[in-house]
Amino acid sequence: MNSDVYLYGMILATNSFLLAGEYPKADTYGEIKQKFRLPGGETGSCATVLNSLGASVTMDGNHIGTNVKPVIEKFYQDKKVDLSPLTFDEAYEGLEDYVIIDQNTRTPFGSFNGYYSDSIKRWNTPKEEHICQAKVAGIDPFFGEQTILAAELCKKNGIPYVTIDSPYDSYLHRNAAINVVSNELIRSTYPDCERNELLEQFMEQSEGLTIITNGSKEFIYGRKSTGLKKFKPYSIQVVSTLGAGDTFKAGCVYALLHGMSDDETVQFASACSAVACTRFPLPLNPPTLEEVQKMIQSRP
Repeated sequence: MNSDVYLYGMILATNSFLLAGEYPKADTYGEIKQKFRLPGGETGSCATVLNSLGASVTMDGNHIGTNVKPVIEKFYQDKKVDLSPLTFDEAYEGLEDYVIIDQNTRTPFGSFNGYYSDSIKRWNTPKEEHICQAKVAGIDPFFGEQTILAAELCKKNGIPYVTIDSPYDSYLHRNAAINVVSNELIRSTYPDCERNELLEQFMEQSEGLTIITNGSKEFIYGRKSTGLKKFKPYSIQVVSTLGAGDTFKAGCVYALLHGMSDDETVQFASACSAVACTRFPLPLNPPTLEEVQKMIQSRP
């Protein structure tokens, strides 16, 4: 059970469709170039990338239903990803999403509103014995009190963790080593906030590192003790953006595991994400450490 990384969050089967052209307008036709059914979700994708980078992972989160179980078990059977904490629910089909991708966009479809509104809560309570046996953790903010418990157990056992899209006044952000904030959280929670001022709010509420990403555009990062900094992502030929954010998160977890500085963390995570965007599908072609280092070296 001892692993480099403990991950808690969303694991599902992703049905991905790469289009031959741009995303079609309503009532028009779109040509599918490639399609796959593979493990996905913020935690599933993160585990796949971390394994490729050479880190071992213990993974927990939502219940895995009958339709999804074969996909998850088969994919991870030859990888350093421990699935033993997961609950395999024979009375439940499981979570899947369907993602349509062109060169510039990815549009997901799913049933997550129904998943969260169901009277049955199909996710695990994190266990201290799983967390305390890891060196670092990654926690998704999707499971309410159980998510907070995961963060509390990390704090209790001195396990630094990376989270994503956690508001600046949340327990998850205040105690995180790294919080990666995407456009999705800004649009839903801080639509009228200017980014630099928003980063100041995040830095004020935590001693950790906050990174506010911005797709392929220049993004900002910093912590209370260092102030605001900027980073321009690597220039690449994009094939698919599916999993780019999850890969950035995995890069941050790996950087935390290896004690990288803030500047090195941002550089490494951005390079991981850049490599991921150059191929499809990500689970079958995750970035390797050699590829990430080569991407970093490509910039003077």
